[in-house]
Amino acid sequence: MRESINSAMSDEIERDEKVFLMGEEVAQYNGAYKVSKGMYDRYGGDRIIDTPITEAGFAGIGVGAGLAGLRPIIEFMTMNFALQAIDHIVNSCAKTGYMSGGDLTCPIVFRGINGVSSGVGAQHTQCFASWYANVPGLKVISPWNAEDCRGLLKAAIRDDDPVVFLENEMMYAVEFDLSKEAMDKDFLIPIGKAKTERQGTDVTITAHAKMVGHSLQAAEVLQRDHGISAEVINLRTIRPLDREAIINSVKKTNRIVSVEEGWPTCGVGAEIAACMMETQAFDYLDAPLHRVSGAEIPMPYAPTLEKLSVPQVENIVSSVLDCTYRSKK
Repeated sequence: MRESINSAMSDEIERDEKVFLMGEEVAQYNGAYKVSKGMYDRYGGDRIIDTPITEAGFAGIGVGAGLAGLRPIIEFMTMNFALQAIDHIVNSCAKTGYMSGGDLTCPIVFRGINGVSSGVGAQHTQCFASWYANVPGLKVISPWNAEDCRGLLKAAIRDDDPVVFLENEMMYAVEFDLSKEAMDKDFLIPIGKAKTERQGTDVTITAHAKMVGHSLQAAEVLQRDHGISAEVINLRTIRPLDREAIINSVKKTNRIVSVEEGWPTCGVGAEIAACMMETQAFDYLDAPLHRVSGAEIPMPYAPTLEKLSVPQVENIVSSVLDCTYRSKK
């Protein structure tokens, strides 16, 4: 995963002289998580820029650069720390296109780790997908695999709107096979389009980021042990959400379970539930939507409690059994 992100940024830096990467330890240290490894040596200090520990400072510089015609990639060591720069992301950046009547654009990518890490406590472990998706003017991407990272990050860098790109630290070392097409320098995945990772007929499972893998594992268990055919949708983009893909799947399966690491209140699953109620999809439902999400608490530090606080494969299986009335409860 980290290599796919590195290659996507490298492709775009080579393609467009306006693109540069800026953040804490991205250059001489090769990145806090080694995502930008080797890029400083290849492209130099004018394109790969180390910053002090001042999120508000370098995010503000990035927004100014974007408004002036450059295409910055701003890396936050974690999206939890991006809260230090939230005024620039929301007020200085997301709202500017509307407030200027379209005269100003800010083609900038804010990227960094998001969601549950391992044993780092509440201030380093939170999913901000629904937070940023609440803001008009931002596009919000939450990739799952290496293909998502390459195609969507390249599309985000080329996009004229500000994009929040949410990566998952626990996925950085996971390996995926990439097609020759996905390795092409012009390979792009359209922002706002979900992907059906597994076809099914009995229930729709929607997920993003690491939870897509958990959902695919759950689908295997459901098919093997219960004869339930689950369709798994990789949302990929949280804003704009691909409502059409979700609705069309529900029309086929008549049931839906949403899965996310974030908190349930005002979460991505809550938005999908509203979508089911407000569209023609409601008439096709044979059961209420079920949500699988993180626990409604700050993340515990203890590994045993941490595991209990975020969705596991067995939680997804249990929720699908409830949704299909196969539960033994």
